[in-house]
Amino acid sequence: MTRWTLVGTLVLGLIALVAGLAWLLHRRRGHTRGEALVRSAGYVLLWTHCLLVVTPFLWVILTSLKPSREILASPFSVPRVLREPTAASWRQTADNYATAWTKSHFRSYFANSVKISACTVVLTVGIAAMAAYVLARFEFFGRKFLYLLFLAGMMFPAQLILVPLFFQFSWMSDQLSAVTLAVTRALGIGPYRVQMHNSHLTLILLYTAVSLPFSVFVLTNFMRTIPSELREAALMDGATEWQAFWRVMLPMARPGLVSVAIFNFLGVWNEYLYALVFLDEEAMRTLPLGLASVSILADYKSDYGLMFAGLVITVLPILAAYLFLQRHLTRGVTLGALKG
Repeated sequence: MTRWTLVGTLVLGLIALVAGLAWLLHRRRGHTRGEALVRSAGYVLLWTHCLLVVTPFLWVILTSLKPSREILASPFSVPRVLREPTAASWRQTADNYATAWTKSHFRSYFANSVKISACTVVLTVGIAAMAAYVLARFEFFGRKFLYLLFLAGMMFPAQLILVPLFFQFSWMSDQLSAVTLAVTRALGIGPYRVQMHNSHLTLILLYTAVSLPFSVFVLTNFMRTIPSELREAALMDGATEWQAFWRVMLPMARPGLVSVAIFNFLGVWNEYLYALVFLDEEAMRTLPLGLASVSILADYKSDYGLMFAGLVITVLPILAAYLFLQRHLTRGVTLGALKG
């Protein structure tokens, strides 16, 4: 019996075991055979999906513990560091992560991604929360039209607006540079040019603008689920609109805020296209760009151990954030999506 036959047999046996346990459980609860069969099939599908998602991720983690020679020799075997844990094998494993973190500049890429993602999330959630509060709680001329404009922003893919944004930022750089050059020369402090390209600030503003439509859509629906009596009671007690928003509505909207923050963080952390176009210098790169650049080293030699170690470094933060905040994410998305 080959190794793959054994693995397939174990997987099928696990699925059969899950189906049998689910069948017995639902039969003991008094469900009919049809209900038990449907629920058992649902469990089987969920566990199968879980295996399809978790198995590649575990393979990536295990592969990152191997040197490139071992990966090419046996890509699907258990790493030697786990089979024969010696000082030499642990040193080879540590070299993958040490090289990725220091020599391949992943420390700089990681810091850039954290800075850009954190600033984008704070700006997006802050602006979207205030806009959603106004759209959900106030009646004014053009409110529905403004809300539809935000929804329309979700219709345009990133590739469609990339080229216009590139030329727009170039034009803005020229116009702002003309102003700053005139001011700095008049003050005698030397020429100063504004560069919209190769700037983290530009990327943060761009990500914020792209993330706002979805954020406003979710938070507006979530704000509508909060009882209006709470706001009215706060106003009757002498609170201003800002105090009612900051001390009453915002704490009540915490699940929605966390959901929007997670979605935006995941999107910005993994974003590749805009960063590739607008960032030129290596010191300004984010993790996705760094991960793409370390696949080939200086001598055009593929170092797969280094590449998988960099992939683990990229994935672990977002996985940790999701696991830590998944309860808020599920509640926020459910309430924000079902309330119209």
